[in-house]
Amino acid sequence: MDLCITLLLRWVLGLVVCMMLVIVNDRNIGHACSEGERIALLKLKDAINDPNGTALPTWDSHNNNDCCDWERVICDNTTTNPRPVVTQLVLDKIRDFELANNAYWSLNASYLLPFSELQVLDLSWNYLTGVNGVIRLNNLKVLSLKGNPLTQVPSLDELPVVQMLDLSFTGLTNFHFLQEISTLSKLEVLDLGNNLLSGSLPGSIGNITSLQALSLSMNNLVGSLPTQGGLCKLKNLQHLDLSHNQFVGQIPLCFSNLTSLHVFDVAHNQFQGVFPSLFISSLKSLSYVSLSNNFFRGSFSFSSLVNHSNLEVFDLFSYNSQLKVETENPPFIPLFQLKVLRLSNCTLNEHTKGIPSFLLYQSDLRVIDLSYNSIIGRFPHWILINNSRLEVLDLGNNFLTGPLELNCTSRYQDMNTLDTSHNPIKSEIPSCVGTSFQNLRVLNMSKSELHGVIPASMGHMALLMILDLSSNSLSGLLPAEFLKGVKSLEFLKLSKNNLFGPILSSKAELGQLRVLRLDNNRFTGEISDVFMNSSLLRVLDMSYNHLNGELPGWIGSFQQLSSLLLSQNNLQGVIPQELCKLNRLTYLDLSKNNFNGTLPSCFDMSKLRYLHLQGNQFSGPIPNALANSSLLLTLDLMNNKFSGEIPSWIGTFSNLRILLLKGNNLEGSIPTVMCQLRHISILDLSHNTFSGDIPSCLNDASSGLLDPLDNIIFDNGIDIQGLVSDEEQEVEFMSKSRLESYKGNILYYMSGIDLSCNMLTGAIPHQIGNLSSIHTLNLSNNHLSGPIPETFSNLKQVESLDLSHNKLVGHIPSKLVELYSLSIFSVAYNNLSGTTPEAKYQFATFGESSYEGNPLLCGPPLQHSCTSISGGESIMHSDLHAEENEFRDNFMWSFAATFVVSFLSVIVIVYFNPYFVSRNFHA
Repeated sequence: MDLCITLLLRWVLGLVVCMMLVIVNDRNIGHACSEGERIALLKLKDAINDPNGTALPTWDSHNNNDCCDWERVICDNTTTNPRPVVTQLVLDKIRDFELANNAYWSLNASYLLPFSELQVLDLSWNYLTGVNGVIRLNNLKVLSLKGNPLTQVPSLDELPVVQMLDLSFTGLTNFHFLQEISTLSKLEVLDLGNNLLSGSLPGSIGNITSLQALSLSMNNLVGSLPTQGGLCKLKNLQHLDLSHNQFVGQIPLCFSNLTSLHVFDVAHNQFQGVFPSLFISSLKSLSYVSLSNNFFRGSFSFSSLVNHSNLEVFDLFSYNSQLKVETENPPFIPLFQLKVLRLSNCTLNEHTKGIPSFLLYQSDLRVIDLSYNSIIGRFPHWILINNSRLEVLDLGNNFLTGPLELNCTSRYQDMNTLDTSHNPIKSEIPSCVGTSFQNLRVLNMSKSELHGVIPASMGHMALLMILDLSSNSLSGLLPAEFLKGVKSLEFLKLSKNNLFGPILSSKAELGQLRVLRLDNNRFTGEISDVFMNSSLLRVLDMSYNHLNGELPGWIGSFQQLSSLLLSQNNLQGVIPQELCKLNRLTYLDLSKNNFNGTLPSCFDMSKLRYLHLQGNQFSGPIPNALANSSLLLTLDLMNNKFSGEIPSWIGTFSNLRILLLKGNNLEGSIPTVMCQLRHISILDLSHNTFSGDIPSCLNDASSGLLDPLDNIIFDNGIDIQGLVSDEEQEVEFMSKSRLESYKGNILYYMSGIDLSCNMLTGAIPHQIGNLSSIHTLNLSNNHLSGPIPETFSNLKQVESLDLSHNKLVGHIPSKLVELYSLSIFSVAYNNLSGTTPEAKYQFATFGESSYEGNPLLCGPPLQHSCTSISGGESIMHSDLHAEENEFRDNFMWSFAATFVVSFLSVIVIVYFNPYFVSRNFHA
């Protein structure tokens, strides 16, 4: 009995334990992910971290915490499964590339098999090169492999319900996977943007009829879009982005069939032809339209959008300004409320040239860009009043007039960009501009004919990053409050005004400043140390002012400085040694000051591209500090006191385009290493004491020598950082008998040689005649001898040719009359002979001064006319004929006189000689 009771108790106890275990297991089943998913997650973690990364630290195999609580894992416990299942793995930007020893990796698809209910898999930006095996996830709806350097697209056959596929930023180069994608009958979103896809768009893309959103932006796609089939078959399409490719031709008319389209973006292509007015007008569902940066022509009436009630963004910047956009005829009241309107570089309202009047009915605009439209009228203050949430207002490059008016009690808190540049506003800057636009980040009012002073309220613009007030008539002192609180300022340009007094205030805090341009004003005093702490400064331009004193050594602390421009001031003294720290300089302009001495030998000029030192008192040999400046494009040492010979290392400047050594005390011969300057376009060695021959090898340095600058690839232009470019540098060169200043695009086309006012001897090398692109050639005031080379008739582009004041002999080549561009010509004061060139074409315009000082020259415009003799030579007819007659007459008279005298002498001798007397009278 006791035994039975004992066994019964044990059985009951065991049953209770079993029930408890079942309860516990049921509790675990209800609240924890499966062991299979847990193990798969840990394998996935190891793969991502391999070899030694530290990603996903909460994925821990050493404790029993629920994997549904791990980071980047999302579970769903509402399904019919007895326990939660992993439905989303959001694993973007997990792999630390450096910790993984810069190693790429591939994913074993078998790690994903346990996630049978997975709906979202995001592996973007993880340096993943591919997937080994087939991804078999029957419930997967979203797959993102964005930002991985895929060598191939994984097989998609086992993803029957996938709706979104993101393959952007993966480096794909072709559409070989498109056929497989077209089998995904549920696919709604396909993103192939920001890849390397090239060639034309395959028509088979139209087979993915389920697509609602397609992005092909930022690729290298070319050709025209099919006029039928292809994209036109995607009747469900709501979002189409073809921007930033190289498509050409017209927008197909069949796009009008895409009646569900909300977003249409074809910006930054090369579409041409008639503007797709019919397509845009017929799709009433459009909310976003971007057609900018194409070459459309024709006309478009904005009134055709009157019933587009969903329209929020209309973006149209025309490349060729041949597109006519009409907003006034017929007048209309729109149903839409735009958020973004960009109508730029169009022929806007050709007859009225007014601001679109439909803007009077817009009250929710965030961005307005009406730049480059030649709009006339007064500045539209009402746009600011009507759109309280406006963020960007760009009215630059029009013909708007002032006054500029602000309601100083209003605060435009959302405004971050205001551009009124290139308008004849002719107004003062409102005194409350700084308090009305306290959150402004970009303010551009350059070239607006502004006058008056800079308002002190600008010191309240705490977020301002870019301020451009250049090319106006602003005057006065900079207010003490100016820039006091503008700690975010990166770009400041006050160039070309009438500002005077000391530079900036001691209260300015410019720790973020990268570009400072104060040139072409009337600032005085020494260079202020107010921006001494601007350690990020890259461009410092204070040229064309009245600054004095010495160059402060603390400028050497600007270790990021790439451009230092201080020309046309009254600075003096030597260049401080501290500037040797500026090892990133690409542009140095100290011209037209009173600096003396030489450049410090420690100067690191290895990155220098432009050096202008002209018009100072620098002396000694050309500085050896320049020897490693192999990147130089311009070297201007004119009008100093440099002496000695041209150093041989100058031949290593293979990129040099402009070399100006005029007006120094340089001597010796012109070295043959100059022939290694293959891209030289302007060479000025005049007003020195160079001697010897002109190197005949000047044309041996390939046919590129002395080609104009337009044959060289430039990095012209200036970005928002304000970096100096070819377009900003200015050089002086004697052309057409006057000193010319060349800058901007004109400099690109100028080429010339000036070797005048030296002591050069020998003949002019005939090879110089092969420099067919040269515009100016000046060899005057030397001791050159020999004939003018016949090859000079090849200088088809030459405009100024001066060979005067030498010892040239022989004829002037008759074929020089074929130099149709020639406007200045002089061979005066040589020993030339024969006839002057025929007075036709350009030579009909040259006067006597072009030939004077050559006594053996004849013909118009000289006073000595010429005749021809049998040998084909010409002599001076009138004068020589007169001289012949005079000589003949003198000879005859002289002969007669001599005969008479001789005859009389004989008579006298005979009569008075005793011998003859005795013989004749005593015979």
